Amino acid sequence: MMKRLAAEFLGTFWLVFGGCGSAVLAAAYPELGIGFHGVALAFGLTVLTMVYAVGGISGGHFNPAVTLGLAVAGRFTFRDLLPYWIVQVLGGIAAGAVLYVIATGTSGVVIGGFASNGYGPLSPGGYSLFAVAVAELVLTAFFIVIILGATARTAPAGFAGIAIGLALTLIHLISIPVSNTSVNPARSTGVAVFAETGAVAQLWLFWLAPLLGGALGAVVWKFLLAPEEERS
Repeated sequence: MMKRLAAEFLGTFWLVFGGCGSAVLAAAYPELGIGFHGVALAFGLTVLTMVYAVGGISGGHFNPAVTLGLAVAGRFTFRDLLPYWIVQVLGGIAAGAVLYVIATGTSGVVIGGFASNGYGPLSPGGYSLFAVAVAELVLTAFFIVIILGATARTAPAGFAGIAIGLALTLIHLISIPVSNTSVNPARSTGVAVFAETGAVAQLWLFWLAPLLGGALGAVVWKFLLAPEEERS
């Protein structure tokens, strides 16, 4: 169990450090040219690389909503849900702390939103709470369907990491302007605690909507799409 938890900690750390780090350290400088397209790709690459690195140890969740979705779909035991959530959140916060140390290592830095998620005034496009909630729920649900489908026994072997990484990239391309893209409560928590915009007060939505979306995606997969042996 310790190896599995260590893998989840490191995988979530890498996701937050790589994805949010690209936003905080690179996208903040227009002359580097990565923009939100580069940030979207960075998030996808973090998942793709860690799925292949440690997915065989822990399952490669790196996200409380994914862990819940897999449990609802019967691919993961509810008994291990809380330990996975704890190390995922700790991994996210540890990544946020390291990123904060690096980001504040230059003069005149303004931490601001620190790649955190938000609605209303904290949404990049000023989207409402309802719009952000719908986006996060729907995108997380589809993310879970893709994960379950890509890792099913009937799927081509060895390509799951690519499909999952590209799915997360697409999700970010859609929703960075809406919510700055969460679909992952650990990712949201890891940077919100260091933001200077009051993002912590909005964290409840970025736990509730992704978790509901994860459960919804699992139900859709299990009862509409899954092979017969997974429906029992």
